[in-house]
Amino acid sequence: MQQGSTSERLREKLGGCIRTGEITLSSGKVTDFYFDGRLVSLDPEGSVLIAELMLDALEARGISAVGGLTSGADPLTSSIGVLAWQKGVAMNLFFVRKERKEHGMQQRVEGPPFPAREGLKVALVDDVLTTGGSLLQAREALVEELGVEPTVACVIVDREEGGEERLAEVGMETVALFRKRDFL
Repeated sequence: MQQGSTSERLREKLGGCIRTGEITLSSGKVTDFYFDGRLVSLDPEGSVLIAELMLDALEARGISAVGGLTSGADPLTSSIGVLAWQKGVAMNLFFVRKERKEHGMQQRVEGPPFPAREGLKVALVDDVLTTGGSLLQAREALVEELGVEPTVACVIVDREEGGEERLAEVGMETVALFRKRDFL
């Protein structure tokens, strides 16, 4: 599939996941634009379309490890990982628990160990960006547990409600496949 057609097909699929009108988010914030990314990220075609676009963006930035806060990032991370493996692109995958496990290794960051190399570039993914809270929570866990600072946040849709600015404050570039204005 060509880049343009991948983006167009994904935009078409995403259109069915958007609701307008007053909606209260899990953060308690009220919005007039709701996006349910799991309707597409858990759809076989949607997951491939997302992975193609995100992997292209991550490769262009030299990213070699990707993941995010469970559960929004889980299908994205998995799809990117499968596609990266199929294309022969080295990519470490991880996910960040919302809370430390009480048993086993008691880790917040799960996945194979990152390669010990200088210049490792890490990205966080999520389905939607509102205030950046989930991405900042994942970033905090990576910094505290692994001493790794992600440089990129890649999301399906940016609601354009301040998240990009909050991420920029900690030195993270935001890559949004789509923005709220693309659907209104």
